[in-house]
Amino acid sequence: MNHSLPQALLIAPIRFYRYFLSPWLGRNCRFTPTCSAYAIEAIEIHGPLRGLWLAVRRIARCHPWCSGGCDPVPGSKHTSK
Repeated sequence: MNHSLPQALLIAPIRFYRYFLSPWLGRNCRFTPTCSAYAIEAIEIHGPLRGLWLAVRRIARCHPWCSGGCDPVPGSKHTSK
């Protein structure tokens, strides 16, 4: 997928985290898709500003007192109708 420069600049550190840091930290996300996958998909679907806002909101909800579960990106192909 071709990304705009702002999208690529936001997605690059997320991919770095997913491939280099996350394997060392273990699986901690309570949601499906994971917060990093959610962030990338949100930025790809909604653009850099709204996508980043959705990702920040999602990460803020991912904590030990949250039950988690399936939480797809709004407007994604995984969102049920």
